[in-house]
Amino acid sequence: MGRVQREYSLTGYYHIMMRGNERKNIFLDNQDRQRFIDTLVKKKQQTGFKLYAYCLMDNHIHLLVNDEKQEISIIMKGIATSYAMFFNRKYQRVGHVFQDRFKSESIENEQYLFAVIRYIHANPVKANLVEKPEEYIWSSFRAYIDANLEGFQWVDIKDILELFSGDVEEFKDFSNERMNSEIDFLDNDHEGIVGKIEQGRLYLQEYLKRQWPDESIETILNDPKIKKDVIVELKNNTALSIRNIAQILGISRGSVEKVKTGR
Repeated sequence: MGRVQREYSLTGYYHIMMRGNERKNIFLDNQDRQRFIDTLVKKKQQTGFKLYAYCLMDNHIHLLVNDEKQEISIIMKGIATSYAMFFNRKYQRVGHVFQDRFKSESIENEQYLFAVIRYIHANPVKANLVEKPEEYIWSSFRAYIDANLEGFQWVDIKDILELFSGDVEEFKDFSNERMNSEIDFLDNDHEGIVGKIEQGRLYLQEYLKRQWPDESIETILNDPKIKKDVIVELKNNTALSIRNIAQILGISRGSVEKVKTGR
């Protein structure tokens, strides 16, 4: 069976994940991490794509990029090839460094963009590596809370901060809000719309149990006010589309669209 054709974003925004082959570590020391960043910066300078967020974990990488030229496949292939050559040469090994091709999801709305950038920066916290995202040195979070910090000038923070009216404290508060409740986006083994819906249903179940532990899901969702709150929650904190939310809740797309998120 051939590969599924990659979905290109109408906005140019992508959430990208690269994972180590067989889930093995792709960074064995800080020199490796710095080499990947250097490779990323060099490719950015060559092609002109924008990088809004990144996080380097031991065996995988998350990126939030904007590529309006629809060259994302070529860009990521170049980055992966360059780093793999360095890694294999350094550790005198052969074979694949990364697992298959990179994963990507297009970002078509502001709510998804907010959820993705928060999720990327929350990775080290969820992995219990640090208590707060600003404590992790191998992500872009510190670039947002200190624009004068050396070594981060190549991260395109301005566009994202403008969505928060340039308020760094608001961005920081948003990033720490409900950090443990984000769904896993590309960290899971599901791809495409089915995976999103399955994750969304699980997310919804957990959310309802936290908020109304003594009530059945059916009873909760029969309350119009609660249903409105649920729609806002799913819009703000998941990658679900309007259609996905409507399908999960068993209501029309129009009913979902008319609910304002307040952002």
